[in-house]
Amino acid sequence: MGLFDMLTISGSALAAERQRAEVTSANLANAETTHTDAGGPYVRKQVVFSATSSTPFRSVFNRVGRFAQPPSGSVQLTQVVNDTTPPVRRYEPGNPDADKSGYVDYPAINPVSEMVDLMGSVRAYQLNASAVNAAKQMIQESIDILKTT
Repeated sequence: MGLFDMLTISGSALAAERQRAEVTSANLANAETTHTDAGGPYVRKQVVFSATSSTPFRSVFNRVGRFAQPPSGSVQLTQVVNDTTPPVRRYEPGNPDADKSGYVDYPAINPVSEMVDLMGSVRAYQLNASAVNAAKQMIQESIDILKTT
């Protein structure tokens, strides 16, 4: 793996973690949303990541001209799926979204677990940003070595 592959992998992870943080933030923002345009309460979203896979023993010569193909191990957001957990029912007969029995459906979102997911996303983002900085430093030091020879 080359230094530029390292930048590509970390860059893809940065983009994936940013999207994960956005989805988690939307979940937190809609934790009390009882009525959406689709009808019913907001449904919690979850992200699905996958790693790109390619031939494990690629030679440098096989990669020439294939810059559009990410290196093996790059992360991508495959899809955003709805959580299948049923809504939480609360007895609130005065609420305009209450059914005939007086119950209101609320999203099945636990703010504590969402905050833990958000903190994990932020931490993973920070680690990948550090990896990008380390790769940049190695590239710069390589250039400096080449200048002196």
